[in-house]
Amino acid sequence: MSDALDDLFGAFDDDDEPMNSTNDTDVEMETKSQEPSATNEIPPAPQPALDNNKRKLLLSQTHSLLQSTPLPKKQRSVSFSAETKQSSDNAANPNEKISTGTADDKSINSFTALPPSYNASDNASSQQTPTAPAKTYPFTLDPFQQEAISYIDKNESVLVAAHTSAGKTAVAEYAVAKSLKQSSRVIYTSPIKALSNQKYRDLQAEFEDVGLMTGDITINPSAMCLVMTTEILRSMLYRGSEVMREVAWVIYDEVHYMRDKERGVVWEESIILLPHKVRFVFLSATIPNSRQFVGWIAKIHNQPCHVVYTNYRPVPLQHYIFPAGGEGLHLVVDEKGKFREDNFQRAMSTLQNVDTQNATNMLTSGGKGSKKKKKGKKELSDLNRIVKLVMERGLNPVIVFSFSKKECEKYALDLNKEDYNDDNEKDLVDLVYANAIDSLSKDDQQLPQVVALLPLLKRGIGVHHGGLLPILKEIVEILFSEGLIKCLFATETFSIGINMPAKTVIFTNCRKWDGKENRWVTSGEYIQMSGRAGRRGKDDRGIVIQMMDEKMEPKVCKGILYGDPDPLNSSYHISYNMLLNMMRVEDVDPEFLIKASFHQYQQESEAPALDNQAVEFEADAEKIQVEGAESIGQYYGLMKQLDLAKRSINECTIHVPEVVLQFLQPGRLVRLQEGGEGDDKRVWGWGVVVCQRKKQGTGSGGQAGKDAAESDKPMWTIDCLVKCRQSDEEKKEEKKSEELVGSWKVSDDDTPYEGSSGEEGGGWVTRIHTFELTSIVDVSAIKLSAFPEDTKLKQSRKEVGKMLNRVKKKFEAIPLLEPIGDLKVTTDQVKMLIGRMEKLTAAMVGHEVSKLTNEERGGRLGAYEEKNRLLESAKLMRKKSKAAQTMVMKDELRRMKKVLKYMGHVDSSGVVQLKGRTACEINTANELVATELTFGGIFAEFSVEQIVALLSCFTFDEKSKDNDGDPAKGLRPVLATPFKKLQEAARTVAKANKECKIYDLDEDEFVDQFNPGMMEAVYAWTKGAKFIDVQKLTDTYEGTTIRTLRRLEELVRQLSSASQAVGNTEMYEKFVKGSELIKRDIVFCNSLYL
Repeated sequence: MSDALDDLFGAFDDDDEPMNSTNDTDVEMETKSQEPSATNEIPPAPQPALDNNKRKLLLSQTHSLLQSTPLPKKQRSVSFSAETKQSSDNAANPNEKISTGTADDKSINSFTALPPSYNASDNASSQQTPTAPAKTYPFTLDPFQQEAISYIDKNESVLVAAHTSAGKTAVAEYAVAKSLKQSSRVIYTSPIKALSNQKYRDLQAEFEDVGLMTGDITINPSAMCLVMTTEILRSMLYRGSEVMREVAWVIYDEVHYMRDKERGVVWEESIILLPHKVRFVFLSATIPNSRQFVGWIAKIHNQPCHVVYTNYRPVPLQHYIFPAGGEGLHLVVDEKGKFREDNFQRAMSTLQNVDTQNATNMLTSGGKGSKKKKKGKKELSDLNRIVKLVMERGLNPVIVFSFSKKECEKYALDLNKEDYNDDNEKDLVDLVYANAIDSLSKDDQQLPQVVALLPLLKRGIGVHHGGLLPILKEIVEILFSEGLIKCLFATETFSIGINMPAKTVIFTNCRKWDGKENRWVTSGEYIQMSGRAGRRGKDDRGIVIQMMDEKMEPKVCKGILYGDPDPLNSSYHISYNMLLNMMRVEDVDPEFLIKASFHQYQQESEAPALDNQAVEFEADAEKIQVEGAESIGQYYGLMKQLDLAKRSINECTIHVPEVVLQFLQPGRLVRLQEGGEGDDKRVWGWGVVVCQRKKQGTGSGGQAGKDAAESDKPMWTIDCLVKCRQSDEEKKEEKKSEELVGSWKVSDDDTPYEGSSGEEGGGWVTRIHTFELTSIVDVSAIKLSAFPEDTKLKQSRKEVGKMLNRVKKKFEAIPLLEPIGDLKVTTDQVKMLIGRMEKLTAAMVGHEVSKLTNEERGGRLGAYEEKNRLLESAKLMRKKSKAAQTMVMKDELRRMKKVLKYMGHVDSSGVVQLKGRTACEINTANELVATELTFGGIFAEFSVEQIVALLSCFTFDEKSKDNDGDPAKGLRPVLATPFKKLQEAARTVAKANKECKIYDLDEDEFVDQFNPGMMEAVYAWTKGAKFIDVQKLTDTYEGTTIRTLRRLEELVRQLSSASQAVGNTEMYEKFVKGSELIKRDIVFCNSLYL
């Protein structure tokens, strides 16, 4: 590839639009040089020089920020008139998806959810028109902002669902202003502490009387506007804090994070526990089931709740694909939200060509693994070229999202020859950096991470991920917001919270590790991150570029780029901490929380639709009349028995690798079916074996006995050529060129072709698909001769399809391999099953139904089967409807209560005891194990330093180095001894759960969750070691160490409160001392936002 990048300019402009959306041709990265025409080239975005006035102003602002001086109040000059747009669909189904127009218009959709017995006169304040707005703005509000604010003026709750950077914050600020104007208290909650710090600074600059409560720090807790994390809010509600009596409004920022599997329950519980008099402002990304959410709020708080929903983007986006190994960018979604199918198919074609070429290269190189390294270099080169192009065309700042901390750093360091800042900007970076780290000790200022980051920042390149020191992340955020970082490599966390948009966003990958699996990002996650592209008031359009890997299926890619936002589904689950906190409050039952949960509401809302489906199934079944139904039913029963016997024989024969693999040579005919009964079944019919593959099992996963042994055996699959239905798109492409017809590989969208004759291209194509051995229904005695070597070639696959058709025409019934005679399986079980099949076959032959013609018999059996299927489906819907109307987690709740009694947290009457009161205070770690250590006298045995090091096992969740199955391996005796005690306590808790029939808890996995990987480092820290020396004792990032220590301090603080609550003075003093040992130096240095 050449450094002459002018060939790519056409990708960014046609008729004054970035990245050509008119001619839709692929843009080739060629080595030739050409002069782009004036009409086809975007002029580079202007890069204004940083004059002295600007420099002085920026220096002043930076100094103010770093010295914690409040920013001056912004001038508000334009008044706001609260004119509203009438809702047009108040009677709509709350579960119905909202249609909100396109991304380039300001259309909105509003909906009001009313509680069942609502009387408008009960909310007198909603009838009053405010005499003057609580807050004015120096700009014209968008329609969605105007409507949301009108509801706040009426003292009614509202959910504002809009894209990133749309302006939701203006609505939140209005609610704060209204509350303060009425001398009421308002709470602003956010999902993470860092965002709380940023919001505190923003609101404090605007309203002054603002406080902050995050657990790490408390500022002005008596303020009328309190910014806090959702966990702090829930804790205040658990304790019945007096503050809550004065609260009029609660603002939930980023409420869509309620779907988070681990922490979403905190949002849900806090919403439920808030008093009914409180009004809500929910700020959210676009969610398709927003009506369902506000319906829940209206029900549990007996108040109206409105949705104001818009798809409007202040800055429209253009989405491009860069196929790995390709030579160009492809516009797939234009600024109007239109999906460009032709460009998408071209990108897919590029990937398929690369995939085929890689496969060919592997074959010609003898399967050597040298390609992986070359591929990595190619991907890096592709990224560098895209970044270079973006910078040269003035399309910066650019955020490059990667889902790996190491990759972020690798990509940034690879730009070692690039420099995007001039001398003035370098001076500013130096000044900001020096002021920021001035609060650190001399030793901490020499940390490798602190030293290594500055040279990158001075060149306008930044890195932002969870492994960075918190103070460095804040420096990066400040520099990026001031335009001193032109290219930022970041993980997903940068897309959460405060508004820091860029001109361009690049995705290096669309796979992420979510803690359990490495999966594709969802459409909602992609929308959240890509929404960082486009700066309001600065850019006409935002640019989003997705670097696509050849492993991505077209269906997956299309779903990410053009799919719907993720729905807001409940992640509610019961915790022992919640149970105990509810049980200790008089007249409050844990069932109250469960019944009021969004999880319960969502389940109950499914019942009407399930009942309707049941009625429809029954009505459809009633329409089907089967002649001779009783006789047909008998015959159908014999057929099902015969099928079951055949399946049982297959399990003993053609599904056993040792039996069948010797027959599965290339060219062998096999009959194939994926899935069982129902909609997931795909009947492929006869296919042709291409090859067989061996893959090692994944291990027993903690199972015992036969299942464990089976899972460790080699697993076998077969690649087969099968006939697929040809899509309309393929038929069109085939007319243009034979070479453009489809891929050689079956995709999830492909369906089996049911026809049996005709030439390929006449409605069907032949492709290769991988099958498990269990998908084999029959193995034929026929093996095709002259089988082609390379079946990835279209012509070869076509020839095999013709041969398969000829075989089908020649034989009325294709001959099969016999279990005993051919496969040589002579077990008593197989003989018994064959005998049963013979008897069933004889019964069917002698049955009166067999005397019918094939057409009559097939028609009646088909009708009978369809009627039977419909009636079974109706029965299933009725069962699901009944289950939907019962309380969720009922059995789980009963068993967990039993555990609490078994372990002495509550007595036989359900009254919370001392042990339970201790567990009530612990919500940052496993409350049962921590309490077991406390009441088992374990903490009393050890020093404060040992206790703190031991507690780090609760808060450190990173993977540790290989320890040969022994987590305590390498620990010195002073730490190994308490860790063994922790394991014993954990095993006690696990056994109690098993005793009370909580079967989904694996004892070994439960014990192994307590990770000693940070014990040595924490022990050294409590002994006064310098942070730079502590880091030498762990292989984690500096930011991970600090996050572990901060969470650890919070746990220690909770244990001190628990000890105080039960009157254990000795342990209280130990935990207070432990907290003091943790809180020092860089670990607890102040946020730059405070």
